[in-house]
Amino acid sequence: MNHLSRLRDHASLQVGYCTNVHAGTDLSSIRDNLSRYAVGVRERLVQLPMSLPGNRAETASEDHRLGVGLWIPDQASRELVEGGLDDFANFLDRSRLSAFTINGFPFANFHGDRVKQGVYLPTWADRPRLEYTQRLATILAHLLPSGVDLGSISTLPIGWPDNPFVEESKRKIVTADAGRHLRELAASLEELDRQTGKRIVVAIEPEPGCTLDTVGDMIAFFGDELPDSAHRRYITVCHDVCHSAVMNESQRDAIEAYAAAGITIGKVQVSSAIVADWKSIDREDRVAALDQLSGFAEDRYLHQTGQVSRDGGFRLATDLPELVRESSEASVDAADRWVIHFHVPIFLERFGHLQTTRNEVLACLDALGDPEIDVDFTGHLEVETYAWTVLPDQMRQRGLAEDIASELEWLLTQLGE
Repeated sequence: MNHLSRLRDHASLQVGYCTNVHAGTDLSSIRDNLSRYAVGVRERLVQLPMSLPGNRAETASEDHRLGVGLWIPDQASRELVEGGLDDFANFLDRSRLSAFTINGFPFANFHGDRVKQGVYLPTWADRPRLEYTQRLATILAHLLPSGVDLGSISTLPIGWPDNPFVEESKRKIVTADAGRHLRELAASLEELDRQTGKRIVVAIEPEPGCTLDTVGDMIAFFGDELPDSAHRRYITVCHDVCHSAVMNESQRDAIEAYAAAGITIGKVQVSSAIVADWKSIDREDRVAALDQLSGFAEDRYLHQTGQVSRDGGFRLATDLPELVRESSEASVDAADRWVIHFHVPIFLERFGHLQTTRNEVLACLDALGDPEIDVDFTGHLEVETYAWTVLPDQMRQRGLAEDIASELEWLLTQLGE
């Protein structure tokens, strides 16, 4: 049975796109990007026959708000709390943008020439990560639209073990320190809730290769460091579909596991990975498939790759460029498939010799809407295709606002079926 229509009826459903696709670490750049791109996305979507989730009132389409997942890096967060909040809130209202969630994962410049493992700094064992996230919570409580009292912030899964962007003597991550900081965060979010009536949840986002990269890791961490209901009311999980697929997880099993463990899903990042399905690629086409993959082996972001062998074994490669350089037609003979952490447009199903995990997106949404899975879910869906600007040229032939609108249109259509 298809449960997507039931998910659309979720009382707190919010749908938006993550603005970490846009460069800029200061408040002025963020405003310019929202004016240039997010407003353009909204103008395209209001022409659709369906309404935008979060706009339940029977109003004209011109009054509909577009949901946005704001990316507010450290510099901009300081600008906002030092006096720019009211003006920024008014700007969002005039632009008809609804800020219901924040991506608090990238702390600094997410669009430098070489980001890679640098995006996992500071870790949750470092106090600057706590202080930054507390600022984001204060900001989001102020920016939530009228009548909305629940907001979400996604954050990194503690850090990257043995991070090459840190000097060797300081690479060890003390998980207990991360747990202590997250418990302190839960207490500050509870106090913010009392003061403002706004419940802000922080959602830890498992990512391949990080300290927490599987559902099992997440459940164990919550059991050890966040066991109390007071912690779990405010500290939740962000389920990224792409990340879960790279780790060879079943979407339904993941949602069921969080439900059984009593862990709230604070946000779902709707994202899709690249798949090289070697078992279905003809031998004479495998060199061409490797060549096509090389077009995605770029130098800015880390592209962890889950490798499933024909006998069902699993191994994670740290980054696609090295894997492609080391691979040949013969070396993929024993491979079942590779699933690559490269966020591609969620409406794509296949291109050239490659496929995507689009069906995993649908499986996740279906599980969230299944009445037999009693999972606590905020209803926050954020499309996070941050890699538009590093996709091969032939995959981004239109304007960025139109491309993003196409993803949201596809998602809204699935929810409406």
